[in-house]
Amino acid sequence: MELATVIFLFLVGIVFIIKGGDFFVDAASWMAEVSGIPKLIVGATIVSLATTLPEMLVSVMAAAKGSVDMAIGNAVGSVTANIGLIMAISVICIPSVIRRADYLMKSILMLAAAILIVVCGASGQLGIPIAVVMIAIFCIFLCENVSSAKRSMKAGADAAGRRKIEGKKEVAVNVVRFMVGAIGIVWGADLLVDNGSALAAMVGVPERVIGVTIIAVGTSLPELVTTITAIIKKQSSLSVGNILGANIIDLTLILPLCSLVSGKALPIAATSARYDLPACLLVGCIALIPAMVFLKFQKWQGILLLCVYAGYLYLTCSAVAA
Repeated sequence: MELATVIFLFLVGIVFIIKGGDFFVDAASWMAEVSGIPKLIVGATIVSLATTLPEMLVSVMAAAKGSVDMAIGNAVGSVTANIGLIMAISVICIPSVIRRADYLMKSILMLAAAILIVVCGASGQLGIPIAVVMIAIFCIFLCENVSSAKRSMKAGADAAGRRKIEGKKEVAVNVVRFMVGAIGIVWGADLLVDNGSALAAMVGVPERVIGVTIIAVGTSLPELVTTITAIIKKQSSLSVGNILGANIIDLTLILPLCSLVSGKALPIAATSARYDLPACLLVGCIALIPAMVFLKFQKWQGILLLCVYAGYLYLTCSAVAA
């Protein structure tokens, strides 16, 4: 009976995160829409910050409660899921031509952060100095996006897409959505961490595996919702921009915050260093390097990403069984 209760509360946490993320993203997207900020910048900043809030809260809460493997597994696992699963679906459904200038800096920053975390895995910990470097990468990411937004808005990009506010009721509805979404995500994250840890202890599955699979995919569902919506509306730049921005935030803000919250270097388990961190870097290279060379995202990349992600999950589960 106790196991059933834990599973129920775990699922309730996922539902709260999904619905809270949905409300939060809707409100954030509305704010961006009425401001007239370009879609790629909206995806990489406002929507990314909104959709990564679940990962951030889950990982920080996990680190604060001593579940370090879950904290790292969720943050890194979310990046791998974002690219290997969600971005793969987007690329398969909407292969698109891109401008290198729009994606190059974001790609460099994401891969640099992924390389840093692999190096940390080799040393067995994420220390405070590396955490500071990662936060610096995050600051560069924000500055680059603000500069891009200013340039685009000055040039009149997407000005036609700016929508007028229809009245006070519309403002009130979106403020309520924003607040309800934030509360839902916080509450859901707390339920997810507490019951995820309890579930791992009950069934004998390591916290890391729970983090990189169920929790990572669960907290990545807002990105999946955003991607599916973008596919339906044929807005690939919003989808890919959101995923890139979310990944940079996951690696350069969430992990350093976990280190600072725990008050010491984050220990990285050997299994995580062997499977999770290289998988994160590998899917990033497959998604971004060919795109920067050929100036387009192609279907074969999406198919290869799905295969690599499936292989990674198989190896992760096999390591537990062994």
